[in-house]
Amino acid sequence: MPEAVLVSALRTPIGTAFKGTLRDTTAYDLAHHIVGAAADGLDPALVDDVVLGEGLYGGGVLARHAAVTTGLTDVAGLAQNRHCAAGLAAVQGAAASVRAGMDELVIAGGVNSASTAPKSRFLVGGEWADPWVPPTHPDRPDAPNLDMSITVGWNAAVKAGVTRAEMDAWALRSHRNAVRAIDEGRFDAEVVPIETPHGRFAVDEHPRRGTSLEKLASLKPLHPEIEGFSITAGNACGANDGAAALVVASDRLAERQGLPVLAAVRSWASVGVDPAETGLAPVKAIPKALVRAGLALDEVTLFEINEAFAAMCVATIGLLGIDPGRVNVNGSGCSLGHPVAATGARMLVTLVHELRRRGGGVGVAAMCAGGGMGSATVIEVPAP
Repeated sequence: MPEAVLVSALRTPIGTAFKGTLRDTTAYDLAHHIVGAAADGLDPALVDDVVLGEGLYGGGVLARHAAVTTGLTDVAGLAQNRHCAAGLAAVQGAAASVRAGMDELVIAGGVNSASTAPKSRFLVGGEWADPWVPPTHPDRPDAPNLDMSITVGWNAAVKAGVTRAEMDAWALRSHRNAVRAIDEGRFDAEVVPIETPHGRFAVDEHPRRGTSLEKLASLKPLHPEIEGFSITAGNACGANDGAAALVVASDRLAERQGLPVLAAVRSWASVGVDPAETGLAPVKAIPKALVRAGLALDEVTLFEINEAFAAMCVATIGLLGIDPGRVNVNGSGCSLGHPVAATGARMLVTLVHELRRRGGGVGVAAMCAGGGMGSATVIEVPAP
């Protein structure tokens, strides 16, 4: 059975939705840019498929659109949606196809443009209500369908005993890590600048250099009517735009073509939990993926755990007993932002390059996903 390896790992800089540099750059533009960058230097005849995580774009299959606009006309396209884990699922599916011997090279990742996503309308009692967002799960008081601050953030905080002070401290750490990574050039190898109607965009714009514990502590909770509620805009992720793509190939093709093997995909796992416990899904997904790789938690060099809310990341770390110093060393959702359909792929891209910078090792990218889902992927970066 061939091994699935990553021979390229790229992303766009992440923009702040609605007011940032990518506000007028569509998901189709982002898909064209990142797929084109991933395919650069490849013989188009080698590309078997393009798989992109997406959400809320009307079912147009961004991957096929990007295949056509980048000259990969003979390549099909697949839209992948596992909510927040869509980009991660795209890479997992590509690795599965490569391992099965059905494909030898797939461009996989995710694209998210919160700024330009279409807003739909629907009838409520004979009146048009706007906007409409597809539900992730059946609505319940303890798991309101469109309020992730409760299902992902607050519920995880309550169950794991995460305090407001811990959330704010983690959010501050996230910003500081992201700013340091930018200043030290840690993202230079992974970020592909993009031309936009507002100029050339090359650096993540969401991290806040001037934030502090005092500023974070001054922010009002999102639900003051709920006693003790401590989720704020400061310890939550942003609304963001961005894209990421990885080239997943068989080890045999990589050797034949002389392609650089950046990492091997060791295993992955996706899980379901009660929608009210969505934020705790990585607690279930991470051990499952590691068992499949034959690895233990203490054998993992670095973790990327999505910061949809600081509460769920802190809860995951505490419940699994993970060393916080190995988690999100270059920032994550609270700082870099959460371009939803792209985040899973973005985390893998960052994980690959940071592990290479450190001389190799095992990495785990894990996240919760709307509707009570979670997913994790285990990679191994060889020593140089």
